[in-house]
Amino acid sequence: MKPPYKVPSMVEIQTLPWNGYNVVSTFSGGGGSCLGYRMAGYRVLWANEFIPAAQETYKANHPDSILNTHDIRTIHPEDILAATGLKRGELDLFDGSPPCAAFSTSGKREAGWGQVKPYSDTKQRVDDLFFEYTRILSGLQPKVFVAENVSGLVKGRAKGYFKQILQSLRDCGYTVEARLLDAQWLGVPQMRQRLIFVGVRNDLNRMPAFPKPLPYQYTLKDAWDNVNDSFSLSFKDSSLYKYWLACDKKGYHPKRLNLKRLQWNRPSNTVCQTMSNVPGTAAITHPDEPRYPTIAELKRICAFPDDFKLSGTYAQQWERLGRSVPPVMMMHIASAIRDEILCTIK
Repeated sequence: MKPPYKVPSMVEIQTLPWNGYNVVSTFSGGGGSCLGYRMAGYRVLWANEFIPAAQETYKANHPDSILNTHDIRTIHPEDILAATGLKRGELDLFDGSPPCAAFSTSGKREAGWGQVKPYSDTKQRVDDLFFEYTRILSGLQPKVFVAENVSGLVKGRAKGYFKQILQSLRDCGYTVEARLLDAQWLGVPQMRQRLIFVGVRNDLNRMPAFPKPLPYQYTLKDAWDNVNDSFSLSFKDSSLYKYWLACDKKGYHPKRLNLKRLQWNRPSNTVCQTMSNVPGTAAITHPDEPRYPTIAELKRICAFPDDFKLSGTYAQQWERLGRSVPPVMMMHIASAIRDEILCTIK
């Protein structure tokens, strides 16, 4: 039987007991992954985020973690060890979600590889950042690592990058596996496929572990039960309205393929990093009303607590949620690693 959909509140999460394992996080964004680790009982000692708007959100929700705000390219493993008081090899889990827009199936993919492009509130090259993650991994030598990226990394010409990344992770001294996991089968009311790398240090003689899919899904109706938010953004007076009206019974437009009219009886389509009123660009919309979801509605389908604090404009808050790993998804990943790997190491 499917239990009711409920994400614990921030107050409830803060009172969860520590499971004895520590996390260091990079490319932490607003703290979605870190919140998932906390839901699984971990303690996040140190995190890094370069984007100012994301830093504000992280600080508001993770006051007990050290937040480093420098460019990852300037950070050395020794800096992290000094800040956390750990020695090389003592860290339990090293986490990271290097920016992945260049590989996303909703973007221009190889047309942007190797280029400096707008990214959130900055301009920078982002398709090389996974190798910054492996550089720090090599220096820290944690027991386990988790790295997340878009499913597009294993599709088309991006497979070459995937093979390089996989080899660089293994060269750090780890047994590594990568799997495509879909959030809709891990307690999240959203169809969100992500590539998850899990590595275990070779001397520990353990294999990577991944969560098993749940036997049920949560629908939009489950997620939006009793949701409250006064602000909504209508597009009734824009050119998008006529395309929204023409969507079929499954919520798709025959020509504007990235336009999604959500359906009550299914999980939400993927929440991308930006909302857009430009026809043809990625956009999810309300099932019955010509508007975008409210922030409260987005929190629900991204599996964030209702009382999770977001700062900035509507678009910036949407971006924080759209760029995040859903916390409940990461909770399941972290729980599998805790139970099947870390708890078995003496």
